[in-house]
Amino acid sequence: MLTLNPYNTAGFSGSIGRPIPSTDISLRDDQGNEVAIGEAGELCARGPQVMRGYWKRESATREAMTADGFFKTGDIATMDAQGCFRIVDRKKDVILVSGFNVFPNEIEAVVARCDSVLENACIGVPDEHSGEAVKVFVIVKPGAQLDAEAIRAHCRQHLTPYKVPRQVEFLEELPKSTVGKILRRELRKKGASS
Repeated sequence: MLTLNPYNTAGFSGSIGRPIPSTDISLRDDQGNEVAIGEAGELCARGPQVMRGYWKRESATREAMTADGFFKTGDIATMDAQGCFRIVDRKKDVILVSGFNVFPNEIEAVVARCDSVLENACIGVPDEHSGEAVKVFVIVKPGAQLDAEAIRAHCRQHLTPYKVPRQVEFLEELPKSTVGKILRRELRKKGASS
């Protein structure tokens, strides 16, 4: 455990809370620099509950740890002015469009607000012009009608242009784990072959 919400927090905040005692958290960009308050960065942690490295695996330790001893969790998070952290996405799921980070969770939240969308999931697919492009997989509510252009038009109202999905694919169901989590890795395999 790295963070905890105060016991007297009123209502749901969406925050994972503040660091527990003796735990340091640092949000860092891809170059290892700390990001500013409100900016997204990889959540890195150091404390008595965090490992110092992998047993007899120096190269794996160098990949997982920062030079100053923080463990790189792979979670992308933000911190607000009160010191509360929010998980934004997973680093392995971030889409890089023309040098800009696109967080799939943000795209999925916007697409989910379309009236006819039952479920959706977002991935990055290779693109010769921008490196990667945004692709969404959509399940339409039973009896509803929806096309790719309607989804793009909705996204244009709520997202900056580089975040608008270039590709939209309709499915009958999304691949899920036994606990119901959408498996983006399976969608990436499918997206690469489409």
